[in-house]
Amino acid sequence: MNESEFLAWADRILAAVAKQADQWYDELDVDVEAERNGGVLTLVFDSGVRVVVNSQAPMQEMWVAAPSGGFHYRLVDGVWRDTRGGPDLAEALSQICSAAAGRELRVTL
Repeated sequence: MNESEFLAWADRILAAVAKQADQWYDELDVDVEAERNGGVLTLVFDSGVRVVVNSQAPMQEMWVAAPSGGFHYRLVDGVWRDTRGGPDLAEALSQICSAAAGRELRVTL
């Protein structure tokens, strides 16, 4: 994948997660704010938890920083897979955001 293709993927991922955070706020009464600045999306939960999702074009990876650690994801066969064998990006974000909100949330990409 070239850099333009990666950036298009990254933009779709960040937009999808931000949209879902807005829906959680509007429809599920989850107190979360999505702040996007270029290739970086920060989710701030009322619990004080911050989750940062950012694109790393030189590495062609999506990175996530959360209280549970830092994680890197690379596109493999159409799925953003953890480079260290953990859950894929959507599942990891679902787990991280659920823990931050204190209720089950589902992230789809």
